[in-house]
Amino acid sequence: MERELSLEIVRVTELAALASAPWTGLGDKNNADEAATEAMREMFDSVSMKGTVVIGEGEMDESPMLYIGEQVGTGQGPELDVAVDPLEGTELVAKGFNNAMSVIAVANKGNLLHAPDMYMEKLAVGPALAGKLSLIDPIDVTLRKASQLLSKPLHELTVTILDRTRHQRIIEQVRELGVRIKFLTAGDVAGAIAPAFPEAGVDMYIGSGGAPEGVLAAAALRCLGGELQGRLMPEDSLQEQRCLSMGLTDPRKLLTMEDMIGNGDVIFAATGVTPSDFLNGVRYLPNQRAETYSMVMRAQTKTIRFIHSIHDLAMKPYLQKQMQEQFTS
Repeated sequence: MERELSLEIVRVTELAALASAPWTGLGDKNNADEAATEAMREMFDSVSMKGTVVIGEGEMDESPMLYIGEQVGTGQGPELDVAVDPLEGTELVAKGFNNAMSVIAVANKGNLLHAPDMYMEKLAVGPALAGKLSLIDPIDVTLRKASQLLSKPLHELTVTILDRTRHQRIIEQVRELGVRIKFLTAGDVAGAIAPAFPEAGVDMYIGSGGAPEGVLAAAALRCLGGELQGRLMPEDSLQEQRCLSMGLTDPRKLLTMEDMIGNGDVIFAATGVTPSDFLNGVRYLPNQRAETYSMVMRAQTKTIRFIHSIHDLAMKPYLQKQMQEQFTS
């Protein structure tokens, strides 16, 4: 993959974030998601690549754009798998909460897992624990191992987990050991990446969330030196058949980083829509300007770039047109 592609991808996440940010706190997650999706698709037309969406907004009959199998880019350049979440955390934007981002991962063709839209059990860690824990172990064993490896008593460990009823038993087990919990209301990708950032104050991510979000987080963690292990959780025979149709012969096998993102190069980019532990959100400035905070990472070079941009919104006619149409309809 070309080095220039990293900055081109950031331009895509920036526009998606700028398009969805005006919906923050308005209680309308659908319009926020639609705005991000349309903006992301618009900007992809300028990126020099032959991209195929492998993780997107759904099947062709479910989504008019960024659907699985859609071709994106100019048609010139490297052939790539593309995983997108134009607005990761639609409810977070609707409610004005933190951790919403616009996210993209790209890898050479054939490397990204075609993750079905279902739950995935996950264990995500930063560099200090990468390769040293197993999702197969019971949670108490995992936490005790982490405590020893990090030279931290259990009561100083912090895990992050989605605040969901399905996690009640895990929550009880964690608290029985005296381990701290940092709950997520949503924002599965940001939550799984957090253990790789010391400033987040999180040692690992546990529990279940969306499988597509798991692949996106795995791409980011590859660049950061962390690790994500996953295991799909099909709920019925239809979901099991869905896995088989996507080439997953054993729907419940332990998925490694290689299973999810291959062993080649990966580029991951994210722009904050609302603030998170490692990215600020979109902020509006006087004179029709806005600032964005993004990060773009490449696995091959382990380069991590944080990009602070100031945008003249008057020079972005697409955004002006989109906001006029959506807020006056």
